[in-house]
Amino acid sequence: MIGLDGPTLAVAVITQVDPGTEIEIGTTDGLLGGALGAALTTLVVGAILIAIAPDYTERMMDDALADPFGSFLYGIASLLGIGLLTLLLVFTIVGIVVAIPLFLLAYLVWAIGGAIAYLAIADRLVGRNDEWVTRLLVAAAISGALAVTGVGGILAICIGAAGFGAVLRNALE
Repeated sequence: MIGLDGPTLAVAVITQVDPGTEIEIGTTDGLLGGALGAALTTLVVGAILIAIAPDYTERMMDDALADPFGSFLYGIASLLGIGLLTLLLVFTIVGIVVAIPLFLLAYLVWAIGGAIAYLAIADRLVGRNDEWVTRLLVAAAISGALAVTGVGGILAICIGAAGFGAVLRNALE
């Protein structure tokens, strides 16, 4: 009989062929799920904006296109400020009551701003002669396509920040 001492037993356990559990790791599930989520968010929020406030949506699209760099800087600075404020409120424990609604409000404004920014880009690509449906579908496709790639994700954050900044600047000024 062969005796298994400590190190030999450890190697035998680590290198076993069938450990009994099957774990599948795939990057396509996460990428496609993120792309689908981004496209659906843009589609749903954009459709709600167009249905409820088409004039506001067009005005915000024009504002985002008139000064995209200024809107981007305003959006990034606001996002960092809100993130820092939320973090500080969470650390105080008592501030969690304020931090959660603040985070949800910021997320809602981010979704609105992102949808407006993507609609503005789609408006430039398709033109205003087409119906809202075409612009909305193009905006959702751009949003989903950017979410698939890593560089596109960075660009999507920049586009969302520009829309976020345009909406916040309009609301706060």
